[in-house]
Amino acid sequence: MQIQKSHQLVGIWSKFIDRARKMKLLMFYTPSFWYKTFQKSLPQAPDVDVEVEVNDCVLVLVQVEEEDIDKKKKVTDKLLKNLKWLAGKFESKRVVLHFFSHLSESRSSPEFARQVLEDASQRLTSSGYEVHLTPFGYFCEMKLHIGGESLAKVFKSF
Repeated sequence: MQIQKSHQLVGIWSKFIDRARKMKLLMFYTPSFWYKTFQKSLPQAPDVDVEVEVNDCVLVLVQVEEEDIDKKKKVTDKLLKNLKWLAGKFESKRVVLHFFSHLSESRSSPEFARQVLEDASQRLTSSGYEVHLTPFGYFCEMKLHIGGESLAKVFKSF
C-alpha cells in the first residue's frame, strides 16, 4: 500500500514538473490595446521609442522555456495554432506578440525567444495576419481593454 501511494505521488509530481516546463501563452482578445516603450530590459537591445495602438486584436504574452530549445518547430507550430484559433473566435486577423518572461522560472535565452517570436510573426504575416511585435528587450507601458467573453482570456501551456 505504501509503495503504491509513493508511485502515485511520483506520477502526480512528474506531471506537475512536466507542465511547468512548457511554453506558456497568456492570450487576450482586446478591442483596444496600446503600448509604449518604457525602459530597456536587455542592454543590447537597439534604441527605440515607439507608441502603438492596435484595435480588435489578440494580444499574446509568450513565455519561451529553456526546454523549448530542443523543439522549436513544435512549440512554434502550437503557438500559431492556439493564436489562430483564438483570433478566429473573434474574427480578427490582428495579433500583438509580446515576450513575457514572468509566467515561469524556466526561461530560454533571450536570443532563442526572439527567434521564436520573429518566426511566428513571419509565418502569421504570410498567412494574411497583421502582426505587431512589441520591441524585444524592452519593458512597455500598456493599456488594454479585455473583452468580457470567457474566451477573451486564455492560458495555454504546451
